[in-house]
Amino acid sequence: MDRIILIETSTALCSAAIAEGDQIKAYYESSAPKAHASLTAVFIDKMLNDLGLTIQDCDAVCVSMGPGSYTGLRVGVSTAKGLCFGSGKPLLAVGTLDTLVAGVKNPQDFNYIVPMVDARRMEVYSAVYRPDGTRITEVEPVIVDENGFASFLAEGKVLFVGDGAGKCQGTIKSENASFIQCCPDARSMAAPALKELREGNFRDVAYFEPFYLKEFVATTSKKKLF
Repeated sequence: MDRIILIETSTALCSAAIAEGDQIKAYYESSAPKAHASLTAVFIDKMLNDLGLTIQDCDAVCVSMGPGSYTGLRVGVSTAKGLCFGSGKPLLAVGTLDTLVAGVKNPQDFNYIVPMVDARRMEVYSAVYRPDGTRITEVEPVIVDENGFASFLAEGKVLFVGDGAGKCQGTIKSENASFIQCCPDARSMAAPALKELREGNFRDVAYFEPFYLKEFVATTSKKKLF
């Protein structure tokens, strides 16, 4: 049975899971602000102890590759790389939008699924998927307006899902639009991670970088320190 450690830190929710095949055997999560760095490794240690396992009993480590929070992605990838470096286990990566789509229940009820990761203001990171999980547009930043995704909504039911979906609900007016405001979590990574493992899509542990989509921009604090 393929056993994979799953790490999802791309948004406000920090989560980790251990999957055996398509079954989740352990799971921890926290939405505490700015706690990803302090909790991710702790969650993994707890799960292994809960199951009486070590990293050597696992077949791979899979991390969310983005897009998403710059800091969150760095924490997840750094943790995954550390586990892989120390154990010699392969590194896998799954896109944040793929994870959101994989977590949708009854996807066949929709013509299209549009996962959305909040990118501040009225912008989201998004793409369009078919119900079977096939992505049919590029992953890109999108400004949400009343005409957004009009051609897809004209064809039938569209589900907008993710932590960026809520900002669309008051803007996109269509009887064919449904919205689920949520964060991606590690449990939904199981199926896409298993596919990556069985296809041998291993990442270079030394050089793998998250898919930020946009460059990180540092700002100068306006608060006086002295």
